[in-house]
Amino acid sequence: MRPKHLAIQLSRLAPHPCLRVELEQYATEGDLAAYWMLAVDQTDGFDGLHVVDLGSGNGILGIAALLLGARKVTFVETDKDALVVLHSNINSLDHPLAGQAEVIEAHIGQDELDLSSVDLIVMNPPWGVQSAQADRPFLELAFNSNASAIHILHSEKAAHIEPLAKDNGWHWEHIIRTVFRLPPTYMHHSQRRGDTEVMCWRFHRPGDARLPQDES
Repeated sequence: MRPKHLAIQLSRLAPHPCLRVELEQYATEGDLAAYWMLAVDQTDGFDGLHVVDLGSGNGILGIAALLLGARKVTFVETDKDALVVLHSNINSLDHPLAGQAEVIEAHIGQDELDLSSVDLIVMNPPWGVQSAQADRPFLELAFNSNASAIHILHSEKAAHIEPLAKDNGWHWEHIIRTVFRLPPTYMHHSQRRGDTEVMCWRFHRPGDARLPQDES
């Protein structure tokens, strides 16, 4: 699938409501989601995989995985308003694709989740701007899962992710460096729109690098 076609489909999804500042709900735009998920498909291949979308919001990442051939996508979300949108977006898919989606209402870090059957994890977790270490439960859950690869979008300045991955036996690759646009979702934003540099990481098991190594 071409990036333009995937981006158009993802941009048609109902947007994340972004109502709860404490959850740091920043929506991933269709263009970025398409570009990133196609890069994930090129490195790991979604075809036939069970993918988990942690903190899925409106489901844009997991739905991209379904459109790119994932066998099953499990969406994990805690916010009830986001869950309404998520279910609506899944139901807008063709029936076979919608049937490959599972939605779990759970608060990551508080509710127990079984990720024993997962092949691949994708997520844009909270970055810890509003609440320190808000991303920690997401990272720990992923790094203690049975996944073969984990794809994470986070601030490029997040210096804690690679050491945490290393402590848990994971290696990493830098897939994409890009700009994440932050609309003035919450009242504390003084600018009409802000931009921030982000990194899309691929964390993998030892010996499973797919790109020239750049970790230090």
